Amino acid sequence: MPVNEKPFEEGLQFLRGLIASPRGVGAIAPSSPALARAVAAEVDPDRAGPVLELGPGTGAITKELLERGIAPERLTLIEYDPEFVKLLRERFTQLRVLKGDGFEFERSIGNHAAEDYAAIVSGMPLLNFPLPKRLSLIETALRRLRRGAPFVQFSYGFLPPLPAPAGASVQMAAFVWKNLPPARVWVYRRR
Repeated sequence: MPVNEKPFEEGLQFLRGLIASPRGVGAIAPSSPALARAVAAEVDPDRAGPVLELGPGTGAITKELLERGIAPERLTLIEYDPEFVKLLRERFTQLRVLKGDGFEFERSIGNHAAEDYAAIVSGMPLLNFPLPKRLSLIETALRRLRRGAPFVQFSYGFLPPLPAPAGASVQMAAFVWKNLPPARVWVYRRR
C-alpha cells in the first residue's frame, strides 16, 4: 500500500498539534520508528478480525502496522484532532480514518465494527487524563477484544497507565530508549 510520506510536513503538523493541545498530544515529538515498531510487534497479523488504532497522530504506528502485514481493510483509525485527521487521510488513502474521541471509540465507530477486535492499539496520552476516564477506556476496550487479544498502549511513565482491571493482566512488552522521551509498551489482556 503506498504511503504518502512528508516528514517535514508531519513534523510541523505535530508541533501545531502540541501547541494547540499539549494535553491531547502528550509528547514533545512524534513516535520514533523504534517505538512504532515495538507497538506494532504486539499485534499478530494472523489473528482474525479488525484492528483499531486510537490516537494515531501523524501515523507512525499506523505505518508499522501496515508494514507488519495488517491488511488496510482491517484497520480503522480514530483521531480527535481535525488536522491530524486530514493528514492521515492524505497519507493513508486506503484506510478508514474517523474523526472522533478515542475514549468513546464505540460511539465514533458506530456501525463500522460488528465483530470483536483482533487488537486495539492506543497512542493516546493516557497519563494526561483522570484515572476514571483511563479505566473506562481500558475496560471498554477489553470487552470489545477477542479473548487473548491485546490492548497495546505506550506511555512515558515507569508504571502502566493504570493497574489491570479485574479479570485482566498487564505486562510491559518493551522499553524503547530510541524515542523522545524513552517509552514503555504495555499490553493488557483479558484472562
